[in-house]
Amino acid sequence: MACSCLGRGLCESMEKEQAMDSIDDVQKALGSAGYVCGRDLATVVFLSLRLGRPLFLEGEAGVGKTEIAKALSIALGRKLIRLQCYEGLDASSAVYEWNFAAQMIAIRSAEATGGVDRKSLTSDLFSEEFLIERPLLDAMRPQAGGAPVLLIDELDRTDEPFEAFLLEALSDFQVTIPELGTIKAPEPPIVILTSNRTREIHDALKRRCLYHWVDYPNFEREMEILTAKAPEASENLSREIVAFVQRLRTEDLFKKPGVAETIDWAKCLLALDVLTLSPEVIADTLGAILKYQDDIAQLQGSEAKRILDDAKQSLETL
Repeated sequence: MACSCLGRGLCESMEKEQAMDSIDDVQKALGSAGYVCGRDLATVVFLSLRLGRPLFLEGEAGVGKTEIAKALSIALGRKLIRLQCYEGLDASSAVYEWNFAAQMIAIRSAEATGGVDRKSLTSDLFSEEFLIERPLLDAMRPQAGGAPVLLIDELDRTDEPFEAFLLEALSDFQVTIPELGTIKAPEPPIVILTSNRTREIHDALKRRCLYHWVDYPNFEREMEILTAKAPEASENLSREIVAFVQRLRTEDLFKKPGVAETIDWAKCLLALDVLTLSPEVIADTLGAILKYQDDIAQLQGSEAKRILDDAKQSLETL
């Protein structure tokens, strides 16, 4: 029997999930979605999927934490729902809002026609018609392809009251709207939380998650990533870029470049038709890998040449 459009989507999603029944399968599936990862990360992703536990990822900015959720969404064929955290984020902003403009129009229309039944009007105003769904509520709704991937990004930007709210929401996978009641997810979403560790996240929330520290990759892993993301770059240029960035991370910088900066820099160099690194090219393109003026100033003059020489020397031993 042929599947309907909805059924076909569910079948395809199930087939992709079945392909993730081992750690090796997870590693291959993420790789096919453009995310190169080691076995340690593939293991914790596999366990998160198998046990239905949220996955908490910490690490420096730019090491690929957010990309894991994106790749997992692609690999599973699931909808990605992203809650970007910020200072002052509260539960209502993360869950839902009422469309006040539409409610006011409805009130005026009702008054213009006369004979307003206040009780009936109030019931109508606070109905699904005027509800604006935010990421957490959206993640609790049924989705055509199965439970979505819910990315709660940069949780460390929020405050402790929001963490406390998440404890309940992620424990029971439900949210409460006073005017409508409790809405529970028919199937728990796949939850990934990230933190750049600008502050410590409370232990109570961490205990409910599987934890993994996403570190800077070693030379071989970063080469794999750069080859996947910037295949136009020659092997020689890619090796020089990665060696330089790896060496740069050992310097005393305010913000060390992440993998995202490595990829951005490679693409900038390709746009400039650069074939090999030189101190002059590095000086002209430092803004692609360093984001603070003090760090850029530190590499002016002979410093860039010194680091480049060290990087090229390290390549000879690889």
